[in-house]
Amino acid sequence: MDYRQRRKEQARRTEQAILQAALALAREHSFDKVSVRDICQRSGITTGAFYHHFRSKEDLLSRGFAPLDLYMEQALAGHGADAPPEQLWRILSSYAAFIEALGWELVARYYQRRLDSPDDASSMDPTRYTLRAMLDCLHQAEAQGILLPGQSVEWTADFFFRHFRGVVVDWVLHRGSYPLLPRLEQDYALFQNIFQV
Repeated sequence: MDYRQRRKEQARRTEQAILQAALALAREHSFDKVSVRDICQRSGITTGAFYHHFRSKEDLLSRGFAPLDLYMEQALAGHGADAPPEQLWRILSSYAAFIEALGWELVARYYQRRLDSPDDASSMDPTRYTLRAMLDCLHQAEAQGILLPGQSVEWTADFFFRHFRGVVVDWVLHRGSYPLLPRLEQDYALFQNIFQV
């Protein structure tokens, strides 16, 4: 690995450490009570390093779900050979676990930030791991001839993401008063109908 690649990887790791520290602190307290200094202490960096990666504490919210892709990559590792229905369930259940671990207040702040910055389409970025994993799962089902015909793989993946986002927003509106996983389990029972098995 050359110098530029090492610097790029180091910057990525630092950014991940900052995001992880901020999310952990926000779960322990509330986002409003967490300071940049707290985040820097938890992640073991200087304030200058923080501002090198983020314009402000609020800027963290714009990229608050970036750790989702790393979390999903770890959760799905070694399961690429699973049958598409099992892969889909692993994607859904891992997604629910990540969101619940964030807590409804932080998720609400994230979506509020997104509404306040409508030009930020980072969560819709087609290169994100979570979307690619969903597309890979559905393409595999299509190749095996078990995906219900009628809609494209891309439309089906987009539908799932729109639905899950709606479930999360409902959970936030109910202030996290019910666990997400059982709700998604019920939905998955219906969604299994996309597979002809």
